[in-house]
Amino acid sequence: MARHATSNRARVALLCLGFVALAVAAPAFAQEQDQAARDAMQARYEKINAPTDSLGFAVSANDSAGLVPPVVIKAGGLMGVLERSPLGKTGLGVIFIKGGVFMWWLLAAAIIGLVFLIERLITLSRAKVNTRKLIGTVITTLKTEGVQAAAEECQRWRGPIAAILYSGLQKADKGDEAVEKAIGTAGVIEMSFLERGLIWLSSVSTIAPLIGFLGTVSGMINAFEAIAASDQVNAKVVASGISEALITTAAGLMIAIPVTVGYNYFIQSIDRLTIEMEEAAMELIETLGTMK
Repeated sequence: MARHATSNRARVALLCLGFVALAVAAPAFAQEQDQAARDAMQARYEKINAPTDSLGFAVSANDSAGLVPPVVIKAGGLMGVLERSPLGKTGLGVIFIKGGVFMWWLLAAAIIGLVFLIERLITLSRAKVNTRKLIGTVITTLKTEGVQAAAEECQRWRGPIAAILYSGLQKADKGDEAVEKAIGTAGVIEMSFLERGLIWLSSVSTIAPLIGFLGTVSGMINAFEAIAASDQVNAKVVASGISEALITTAAGLMIAIPVTVGYNYFIQSIDRLTIEMEEAAMELIETLGTMK
């Protein structure tokens, strides 16, 4: 029952993540259109504010700048909402906004990775028991009180080892071959349960850096476009694009590294549980063989 409850919680979490992905995907196209419109408007005001040498108007650069007030162009879509919110004024919010549209995809990847890290950590922690104590208790009960008592003892323990021992004891009256087959089937089911969700962690650890590199390419494209559109190249022209490139790269790696560490830890834990399950199965089969 606990296993089914955990599975249902994971499914609900994934459903919520699906809505999050839809919510963050929709503004992406609109954000790019807003950016083009803002660039055109900015160019227009720069042209208006440009200094002139016309004798008819005789307006200096300072006078021209005074005639037309500076224009503050704010981002649109979800990024604009974030920029105007209190969170957007924090250090992390400012960095997120500078990272551009791809930061939303990285946020979705981070949420997915965090959900499955927590879910797998809880599941595998509940799967771990004192294996030697469990096997000793079951074998002792089997020898002194019989198969049915040993099976009831297995039901008092949680985890995959108790599950495969219980499956084997249920077929004890059918012979060694039936016991081995029942244990093998139960082992496959338990391994599938232990490994479920790891594919998501593996995907996040692979995709997050790729999204970061995609943001890097986008930032460099923006930087070169700014250079191409500017008559004089300076640090301010390319700073925004380079900042976007570096932020998305760093964010992708910051997501991928802990997820990869968690994935490797879970694989190691599952391998250790597999060895313990094999040892428990062998001891049960040997004990049943000696009792005949």
